[in-house]
Parts: sequence; structure tokens; C-alpha cells
Amino acid sequence: MQELKQKVLSYYKLQVQDKEDAFRDMIAALTEDASNDAKGSAGDKHETALSMMHLEQEKLNAKLSEIVKQKSFLEKVDPDAVHNKIAVGSLVKANEMYLFVSLALPKITIDGKTIIALSPQSPLGVKIRGMEVDDTFDIGTSKYVIEKVV
Repeated sequence: MQELKQKVLSYYKLQVQDKEDAFRDMIAALTEDASNDAKGSAGDKHETALSMMHLEQEKLNAKLSEIVKQKSFLEKVDPDAVHNKIAVGSLVKANEMYLFVSLALPKITIDGKTIIALSPQSPLGVKIRGMEVDDTFDIGTSKYVIEKVV
């Protein structure tokens, strides 16, 4: 299961890096468009277009900032750490379900296993933090038994 944890962390790091690259490309394209537009335009339409581009650039920069925070967080997770109790960075197996306590990220499948990444601040993250093997928790009407924690 340790190897699975390393694969999960690597996959999420790559996914976040791809998002960062995409946002940086979009910001660069907007900057170039604004620069090109400034060379050949004048008047109210030009000012409106530049203002719209600037607003879009601010939105993209805010999203980029969030992605950089996610990337920084994932860099701090030690893929080789083994936890006896569920903590940030734990990969948890419960009733054939795998939970990665890190960030709220999209569900993925690796080696035929579905992994759900959840934030330690989420209701489920708060509920399971500190639990260990053989502890139980409920999600709705289903009861889960923690089988492994790494």
C-alpha cells in the first residue's frame, strides 16, 4: 500500500503542475494580447478591451495563487511516511475504499483502485483524523472499518 500512496501523491502533484502550467500559459497569452492591442488601438473601445483583459488576468492570477498553494501543500507530504493514526498525508483503506487525506482533489483510479482525496478540514476528514486500524466511522447509513493506514 506504500507504493500505491507514492503513485497517488505523484499523480496529484503532476495534475496540479499541469494546472499551474495551463494558467501560466493563459496569463502569458492575455499579457501578449494586451500588449499587441495597445500598439494598434485607441479610444473607448480600446480602454474597455484592456480593462476586460486586466480583470480576466486578475481572476487567472487568483486561481494560479490557489494552485501554487496546493502544489506547496503536496510538496510537504512525505510519501514514505507511515502513520499509525490517520493524519495529513495518510492513505486509508476502509471497506475497499481508499481515502487520501490531503486536499479536496478529483477522484482518481490507480492500479484499479479508486482514490478519493479529501481535505483534513472536510467533515469526513475531521471525523477520521486520529483514527487507527479497526476503528469505524459512518458515511450516511454505511459503516466503514479502517483496514489500513499508511
